[in-house]
Amino acid sequence: MDKIALTNVRVFDGERLLEPTTVVIDGDRIGDDQAGARTWDGGGGVLLPGLIDCHIHLTDDATLSALACYGVTTGLDMGTWPPELVASLRGRPGVTDVRSSGTGATHPASMHAKRMGRAQGLVADPDEARAYVAQRVAESVDYIKIIVDPPGFDELTVRALVEAAHAHGLRTIAHAATRDAVLLAQAGGVDVLTHAPIDRPLEDSDVQRARASGQVVVPTLTMMEAIVERLAGSVPVSYDVARTTVGQWYQAGVTILAGTDANQAASAPASPPYGTSLHHELQLLVGAGLSAVDALRSATILAARYFGLADRGVIAPGKRADLVLIDGDPLRDISAVSKIAAVWCAGVPAAGAPGRTEEAG
Repeated sequence: MDKIALTNVRVFDGERLLEPTTVVIDGDRIGDDQAGARTWDGGGGVLLPGLIDCHIHLTDDATLSALACYGVTTGLDMGTWPPELVASLRGRPGVTDVRSSGTGATHPASMHAKRMGRAQGLVADPDEARAYVAQRVAESVDYIKIIVDPPGFDELTVRALVEAAHAHGLRTIAHAATRDAVLLAQAGGVDVLTHAPIDRPLEDSDVQRARASGQVVVPTLTMMEAIVERLAGSVPVSYDVARTTVGQWYQAGVTILAGTDANQAASAPASPPYGTSLHHELQLLVGAGLSAVDALRSATILAARYFGLADRGVIAPGKRADLVLIDGDPLRDISAVSKIAAVWCAGVPAAGAPGRTEEAG
């Protein structure tokens, strides 16, 4: 693998843009020695750590290529079956790196199970919860997904899933798209709330409870916006509720991570596209009240930190060479993230990435 010196780039260090510098790609890592490297003139562009989408659903290898093209170098899958498919998509060179929950836990009576025609991951009670977690552990999942979709789980079953996951050192992520689902997930002690309610706003006490418990939120505003557009006029839902709730969480100091729910499932209520939807998500997060800096942090350093990805999320020697070069200043205008000049996944240029590709020898 080539050794490349990216010259004249402004690095986002997790807080600010640094003065123009050189970053060395040495194999699959970021190096600290330019000796023997070919040069690539970054043209004063901004160099970001590879973006992390904290909520996707895998389809096939085309999923990984599509994500990588748009700078998403890590994707956190929140529900894919069978395990053989997930295993086949791990560790592919030159494309997005993935983590996965395998199939999520779903109550047989839930609307989600009925809509999706679920035959796997069905959990009716605490005993089945413990068996479900054991099965996922045997499949080497990275965390446990719990689909809290009333009617369905009671608090005891959610708590049993959480306790079993924690006993194996795994985080729990709850699908919770309504206020009642959020409250049930909080009562059950889940670690991550994914989605934001679109039916009724949370009370201030509910927001403070999330902050006090250390819960993290992946609001997937892209998906909530798309669902509301699809259901407009047929059921009482509102994107404004989701946006306002994200603002409440943020103002209360709850950690917000970027995720989209990108998928290609025919039975899904909406299907945000892979890659470009994360750019849109960052804009929606800023629209909900996040600063541009915190929006970028939600898809880089914070996402890596919270999901235990210690080798990425920042640009520093020894870290994985997941890098996105963009034209424009995303701290002034978050939409600049979509102006991609080049992408590297563990040091390998992402095929098909938009923008300039010329190197200087």
